Amino acid sequence: MTGDPFSGFGLGLRRAHYADFLESDVAVDFVEIISENYMVEGGNPLRVLEQVRAKMPVIMHGVSMSIGSADGLDRDYLAKLKALADRIEPLWVSDHLCWTRTSAHNSHDLLPMPYTHDALDLVCDNIDHAQNVLGRTMLFENPSSYMTFPEDEMSEWEFIAAMAMRTRCYLLLDVNNIYVSAHNHGFSATDYLDGLPLDRVRQVHLAGHTEGTIKIDTHDQPVCDGVWDLYAKAMQRLGPVATMIERDDRIPPLPELLVELDRAAQIAEAARQPVAA
Repeated sequence: MTGDPFSGFGLGLRRAHYADFLESDVAVDFVEIISENYMVEGGNPLRVLEQVRAKMPVIMHGVSMSIGSADGLDRDYLAKLKALADRIEPLWVSDHLCWTRTSAHNSHDLLPMPYTHDALDLVCDNIDHAQNVLGRTMLFENPSSYMTFPEDEMSEWEFIAAMAMRTRCYLLLDVNNIYVSAHNHGFSATDYLDGLPLDRVRQVHLAGHTEGTIKIDTHDQPVCDGVWDLYAKAMQRLGPVATMIERDDRIPPLPELLVELDRAAQIAEAARQPVAA
């Protein structure tokens, strides 16, 4: 996989909208799936996915690779992921900069990494291994976080920039996660954007979160105005990217998500217009 840019606007493929995608032509450029939901040999979800794939590009987005695991990557998991990728031929395969498991336990949570040189070496080794097994250059998403480690030796964006440089992986820029983490930790979201190698970004996620003293990335709300504003700033800096609305709970009817997606397209178009002299 070359990682060539793909410019378009899409949604996550969720069960609540299966019929919409099967019975009509939904006005999106691609869909994104949660990889683990389809890493099976048969069944209705895989049947639906293959029918949708015949209509449009698909991006595979994982939540269980555990790229930060000190125990290395799970061989069986990688084999199943590769089988699905070979079957679906996705635009990209992505996952998160986090760890989810030990050798004996999978937390099913996206747990934070310490941003140390030792952790960077570990993550880069695991990314190299995953990309070699899959035969594809992967995308990795910046996490939302609610704690930091006293051992941290660099910022999150410095860690991600070094990771991308060393492994030549691409980036999935989750704008909501930047917004959430900037609030939770008191850093500048603009500094975060400025510190990333934005030429490595191939996809953008937009989502909602739960407000509070600590913002929580819940994917169960519409995109808020602050995230839209940050998205506009990002799009002024980015080249062609795939943008999607991510909703995983309290999923509304498809037309409501398409309205949000249209707003993303309008913001992206405006951000790319030349500034008047």
